Amino acid sequence: MQLFDRTLSDWLEYWAAETPDKEYIVYSDRNLRFTWQSFNERVNNTAKGLISIGVTRGTNVGIWAQNVPDWLTFLYATAKIGAVAVTVNTNYKTEELAYILKNSDMHTLCLTEGIPGSDYIEMVYELLPELKTTQRGKLKSEQFPEIRNVVYIGQEKYRGMYNTQEILLLGANQPEDELRRLREQTTCHDVVNMQYTSGTTGFPKGVMLTHHNIANNGYLTGVHMKFTPEDKCCICVPLFHCFGVVLATMCCLTHGSTQVMVERFDPLLTLASIHKERCTVLHGVPTMFIAELNHPMFSLFDVSSLRTGIMAGALCPMELMKQVNEKMFMDVTSVYGMTETSPGMTQTRVDDAFEVRCTTVGHDYEFTDVKVFDPETGMECPTGVQGEICCRGYNVMKGYYKNPEATAQVIDANGYMHSGDLGVKDENGNYRITGRIKDMIIRGGENISPKEVEDYLYKMPEIQDVQIVAVTSPKYGEDVGAFIILKEGCELTREDVRDFCKDHIAKYKTPRYVFFIKQFPMTGSGKIQKFRLREMALEMCEKEGIVIV
Repeated sequence: MQLFDRTLSDWLEYWAAETPDKEYIVYSDRNLRFTWQSFNERVNNTAKGLISIGVTRGTNVGIWAQNVPDWLTFLYATAKIGAVAVTVNTNYKTEELAYILKNSDMHTLCLTEGIPGSDYIEMVYELLPELKTTQRGKLKSEQFPEIRNVVYIGQEKYRGMYNTQEILLLGANQPEDELRRLREQTTCHDVVNMQYTSGTTGFPKGVMLTHHNIANNGYLTGVHMKFTPEDKCCICVPLFHCFGVVLATMCCLTHGSTQVMVERFDPLLTLASIHKERCTVLHGVPTMFIAELNHPMFSLFDVSSLRTGIMAGALCPMELMKQVNEKMFMDVTSVYGMTETSPGMTQTRVDDAFEVRCTTVGHDYEFTDVKVFDPETGMECPTGVQGEICCRGYNVMKGYYKNPEATAQVIDANGYMHSGDLGVKDENGNYRITGRIKDMIIRGGENISPKEVEDYLYKMPEIQDVQIVAVTSPKYGEDVGAFIILKEGCELTREDVRDFCKDHIAKYKTPRYVFFIKQFPMTGSGKIQKFRLREMALEMCEKEGIVIV
């Protein structure tokens, strides 16, 4: 076993030469199939097209789309140029998009028409009205001075935007020289992907990940599941998230495996894709597996080809793991980590005993150093003693974009990335997650910063004070609860609060549970007791007859 010094481009070129006619990307529902060779050629033309509109080494290129066929084309095209793919959460609304555009110094944004309830085209025109009157490629935005291009991923034409076909035509008519030169300059230690992650201190931060980070993390993840080129991985998790782009895509890239894509998670389409393509691997968060198992047509599909996969992104209930094992024939594994660690730092192995795979998050990845430290003393905790899980190794991010202060807060002087999660290491070297130091809410695999939601709700003139906490949810693991103190003489309803969030912040961040109280529970030293608010949420739901989902 080893770490590779290959770029994403090197890996793609390798498999295009080794297995040119083997299927790499499949969309079963529309019978769209790319071989390694045909996909590599499309990537090359896309890369040359992007170069012709000003994308070059170090340029930040946004991808705002569901798992559409050309999502990966743009990812690998930027990688070949030495540019950086900035993955944008598909649930973002106008305010969040504006933040990402500005914070990332985005040069080019590639997008689709959107998702139900979110019109990306409309949002972009709202933020960049100059698009409607500016020649393509010559965009000058007063609010976002760095952005130069918007590319529509598809065939439709929108004013001021390029589309995919135009980028491919531009690329097909460009010589290879500039792409070759940029490829040769790119090293595995260059940043290739920037993912924005919510922290506990406010707005998301851009996590800078290198080719070396994500390709090797994907490779080792596959080793732990005994991946081979014969595997077919059904990918229904979103590519903008580290689960999709690394644990699925990089896993397949480095093992020469086939990706069977689902554009937007749908349990029926996922089951049909597994059945038709004879998929051997399936990734998902617990809610996805629950939806598949409980679908009324589940028994009509043959899923016996499945052998393994990853269940991650939230706590994995033992009973669910048992059902997946028995009804889907999968020895499912768990990965623990964070975007800042590419993301995997520990994983159960496909050969681990069922109990280990159910009750732990496995042991550390090779070539990493995972330790449990006492948050107070900084000393390493003995076996079985709870502390903060920290990681040092090849997988730790390069840092937060333009934010050395925040980087220094999480990566200590010895190079350990501090997770903010509490856990213990058992006598067999396996880790268990036992709690969190930070206030992060994890809803169905999505990280939510309480402070970000609080800061937004403070814009409501009726609100004097607000605290956002996690409410235990059977469906999502955790959901968002808001405790609000109103200004004297003011009134608000729960619907008022939710309506204020609509179309401005992502739906998954919008408080599902809203409680109006007179004062917060406090410690003797005057600190708000968030743990008590979490308890109060359950008590108040029960008292008011609110069903927790």
